[in-house]
Amino acid sequence: MKQPLIGHRRWLFPVALSAILAGSGLWYGINDYPPLPTAEAPLSSAQQTGPARPSPGTLPAAAPVEAGVPPAPNTTPRSLGPEPFAPSLAGTDIDGALQADANGQLVINLRVRDFFDYFLSTVGEVSPETAIRQIEQMARTHLPEPASGQALALLDQYLAYKQASLAVMQTRLDPRRQGDAGYQLAALGDAMAQLKRLRQSTFDAEVHQAFFGLEEAYSEYTLATLAIQQRDDLSQQGKQALVEWHRNQLPEALKTTEERLYATTRQQQARIAAITNASSADAAGQQLTDLGLDPEGVEGVVSYLEHRERFDQRFQSFQEALNRKGANGLAAQDLEARREELLLQHFPNEQDRTWARLKMLDSS
Repeated sequence: MKQPLIGHRRWLFPVALSAILAGSGLWYGINDYPPLPTAEAPLSSAQQTGPARPSPGTLPAAAPVEAGVPPAPNTTPRSLGPEPFAPSLAGTDIDGALQADANGQLVINLRVRDFFDYFLSTVGEVSPETAIRQIEQMARTHLPEPASGQALALLDQYLAYKQASLAVMQTRLDPRRQGDAGYQLAALGDAMAQLKRLRQSTFDAEVHQAFFGLEEAYSEYTLATLAIQQRDDLSQQGKQALVEWHRNQLPEALKTTEERLYATTRQQQARIAAITNASSADAAGQQLTDLGLDPEGVEGVVSYLEHRERFDQRFQSFQEALNRKGANGLAAQDLEARREELLLQHFPNEQDRTWARLKMLDSS
């Protein structure tokens, strides 16, 4: 059975919404959470109850949004206007949306979760009740029945999930094994499995997939790649082959993004190596050109490297001048005055003087 609806959500607000502040990540070793938000005056009985809520089992199946499909007949607006209920939302568009299809049923997709999180992210700036009233008002104002009731029933489930997920996010590592990479990986995997079981017990399968499917697919891919990197029975080529195999198992949208990120990372690594190993700024520029960096980028890198070369030369001259002046025999106050005098002579630019001071600290 799915988790029952929360009849009086005002008792759940302070605890459940404190989890929003922690996001969807997993945190270990947390000793204390910040104070929970203070509830405002309780909702009236009419506000608490509202329209009759459908059971979780009556929520429609996930309806993915496809490119080129016209918007649903009924949907929440894209903006809260010039004076939103929370100042931090000023000038922003609403993330996600609540939509009803042509039959008045709530459209279930990731945009619903994004919509909830957009409003709930203001907790701390406003009270939990204020944030949730905004969601309720938007649903009742812009959606027909049964979609508005379905949206609020799903909000109840989402709040219950957030409350229960606190226990997972507060899991502590064994301090004696925190340096063990294998133990850390196993603990992360256990926590992710607990979250997945919690989601399965809280939401219908369609809602679970719509809200968390992509996130869980990427989390499992990340776990698999970390485990592969820890194996000592594989060559680097073997590890790379297995990582690529797991990447190909990702949903298409994630796979495309991950392949793009992987290609970008490899490209950046090659460019960093070119800069590090080049014999001169001009040689670095030529190698970066060969690696496909645009002319403006190449010019900027070469200019920066040439500036650093000139800085290094001036710093060497500065140190020699400081030593020639017999600085080692000066009192501390006189030594500081001499250093400042020579810094101004050798480094007219304020940023260069800052770099020089940092370099002196590194060499002291």
